Amino acid sequence: MQITLIVTQVLHVLSGVFWAGTTFALARMSSDQTTQMFRPQMGAAVIAVATGGLLWFLLHRGPPGPQEHVLALGAIFALVAASIQGITAGALRNRAGSAEADLTQLRRRAAAGQRIAAGLLGITVACMAASRYV
Repeated sequence: MQITLIVTQVLHVLSGVFWAGTTFALARMSSDQTTQMFRPQMGAAVIAVATGGLLWFLLHRGPPGPQEHVLALGAIFALVAASIQGITAGALRNRAGSAEADLTQLRRRAAAGQRIAAGLLGITVACMAASRYV
């Protein structure tokens, strides 16, 4: 079980760092890069969520305590962030051939989605870091 735990934790941290890092970067940039990063970001989000679920199964079975409550709160924020990114950046990606006015509005929405997701992922990271000490 030790190797499973180590591999799962490494995958969770690496995918989470990539996902949050690209989100933070895109929140500060123009939305042109959002479509290019959509697939890698969503792939990292899926891996982070899946490995987080496996870590929960391996480490947090039984009655929930304060640590599990804080981790669950962080997980909820992460799922909301992924949903926002999927909706806003996915809509932009699917409308690549639309009129320029529509694309401009979609780019603004995608940029706003990245900024909102960055805040939510910041809270997620804070919850994971703090959960050990509550």
